[in-house]
Amino acid sequence: MTPEPLTPLDLAFWNIESAGHPLHMGGLVVLDAAGPDAARRAAGLLADHAARVPGLNTRIRPVLLPVGGAARHVAPGYDPSDHVHLTAPVRDFFAAAGALMQQPLDRERPPWAAHVLPGADGTSFAVLFTFHHAHADGIRAASYALSLLDPAAADGAPVPADAPRPRKSGSGLRLPGPRELPGMVRGAVGDAGRALAIGSAMARAALDVRSSPALASRATGARRADGATVDLNDVNRVREATGGTVNDVLLAVVAGGLRRWLDKRGDGSDGVRPRALVPVSLRDPGDPGASGNRLSGYLVRLPVDEAEPLARLRAVREVMRRNKLAGPAEGPGAAALLADVIPPLGHRFGGGLIARSGRLFYDLLVSSVPLRGVHGLTLAGGRVREAYPLAPLAPGQSLAVGITTYEDRVCYGLLADAVAVPDLDLLARSITEEAAELVAVCGS
Repeated sequence: MTPEPLTPLDLAFWNIESAGHPLHMGGLVVLDAAGPDAARRAAGLLADHAARVPGLNTRIRPVLLPVGGAARHVAPGYDPSDHVHLTAPVRDFFAAAGALMQQPLDRERPPWAAHVLPGADGTSFAVLFTFHHAHADGIRAASYALSLLDPAAADGAPVPADAPRPRKSGSGLRLPGPRELPGMVRGAVGDAGRALAIGSAMARAALDVRSSPALASRATGARRADGATVDLNDVNRVREATGGTVNDVLLAVVAGGLRRWLDKRGDGSDGVRPRALVPVSLRDPGDPGASGNRLSGYLVRLPVDEAEPLARLRAVREVMRRNKLAGPAEGPGAAALLADVIPPLGHRFGGGLIARSGRLFYDLLVSSVPLRGVHGLTLAGGRVREAYPLAPLAPGQSLAVGITTYEDRVCYGLLADAVAVPDLDLLARSITEEAAELVAVCGS
């Protein structure tokens, strides 16, 4: 396989993490155990499946040109079993996942891992998949994880993670021809104008910040994980009664859950409207094998200070409507597109500064990972019950929320700074309570 240069956004993700603050994403899959040795058999199957999934065998290495750049190379001596780990039995899958999420991935190897967690009761087990964001975005990471489960079990699942299409190596230079120069100049001017517009929108978004100290941290590197499930039929009933989209309802549930959580812990929700960054994939649906991050985003002021659930939902629906009208390439949520105008050397030496600056224009990440049409997933004879995405936690932020829909339920995955948020279970319960109240209000 020809070395594949990292896109500017991949390079940004590779350089903004540190050993004390890893930024990989995770996915916690909970399964029924088909026998006392289900977890052990699952570990063996994961290693076997990984050997047949193209792309998992690549690691990230620096290149000579462009200076500061990097590329994916096939790792010499790659052994999938080095990436699959069977733990001792655990009583709390979320507690174990939080401890594992604070461990950085080995940057000298392909940056992914699968931790098999046997349940102490013997009736269930879980698998925590972790992928570096420079190796895969959320959609591709989900595709990798699906490919590692029993392959015949996902009727209607996304196409497995095919081999990335080779790109020209970054090890050489090609000078543009005379006919190409005018177009390149126009493109550079257009890029500069777009960057200026996005930068200006980011500056405006930093004004009148109404967040909560509970959503800030000192970036300790310690992690805590938890999750909440909501009945998808209930979500659809709310959507049918109120209009808008399913995603509007899911975001409103986050806003209401945050309000309940802040009030219960005594922080108060009056005047709180945190800025949630909602990533938007720019990946071509017709090119599922394409690698590299293709992301923009919307910035959403969550109406945590609004007292009524339906009023919160209407506020979320309106701000999402405006975001969609503007498009994912406009506004402060499109900050990821600025990676394209930063030279590779700037990413390498400015990674720490870029990481710390995220707190200036958004307060928490709320990321949705689609699993449309996926059902009946199994591994080692055990059926998948729940799947919780764990989004990366940026420096200075205490909370990241991942959302996915699997079969008849919505799974909210929560990842937090363990020092700043010792009561993450309280937030998980608050999300469940908020969803129940929305259903009750819409049914009355």
